[in-house]
Amino acid sequence: MFQLLFLVLFAEAAVALLLMVKVGPLRELAMRGVEQAKMGRGPATVKTIACTLSVILLSSVTTILKIQNRGHKLGTVSPMDQVLWRTHLLEASLIGYTLFLAFVIDRLHHYLQKLITLRKAASTSREEVEKLQMENRSLREKEDKSSGEIKKLHEDIAKLREDMKKLKSKSEDHERKASEAEAHVNALQKQSEELLLEYDRLLEDNQILQSQLHYKA
Repeated sequence: MFQLLFLVLFAEAAVALLLMVKVGPLRELAMRGVEQAKMGRGPATVKTIACTLSVILLSSVTTILKIQNRGHKLGTVSPMDQVLWRTHLLEASLIGYTLFLAFVIDRLHHYLQKLITLRKAASTSREEVEKLQMENRSLREKEDKSSGEIKKLHEDIAKLREDMKKLKSKSEDHERKASEAEAHVNALQKQSEELLLEYDRLLEDNQILQSQLHYKA
């Protein structure tokens, strides 16, 4: 019994040490071993063993208390009671340490699992943050590029407006020149009509003079 308890106690101490201190891949092996013990019928078996050990522990503590009470009543403790007291004390101590280490291993495994989950979540969050930073950087680059293009478009629009003003000015100048040319043409036409009338009048006067000269002759 004691050899088995010592063996279990040393095994639990080794597992607890491996869970607390990372030694190469041994912590992962210990984690897998504890996980296997918690799967399937493992929890029921562990609970049964723990209950059995608790009953034995309670029995040993009760026996120790009985021996102490008997010694107090008698004023002395017989050699047999001393051997029994030491035996039950050792047994109770081993069982108590075994149950305590089992509880420590369970809590260590639980918190290590939480720690692994948190690290994975932190790693995922870090990747998401890096991805968001890259997207933000890309959006800023696109925004800068868009700002440059918008600025260029504004410059092109301003240049087109200036060209339109120049074309409008040229068009007004051409219209003014066309109006002046049309007025000049109208004046020339009027002058030409006046000259034709004057020419007709002179022809009539010439014919009259010729007829007078012919009559006198």
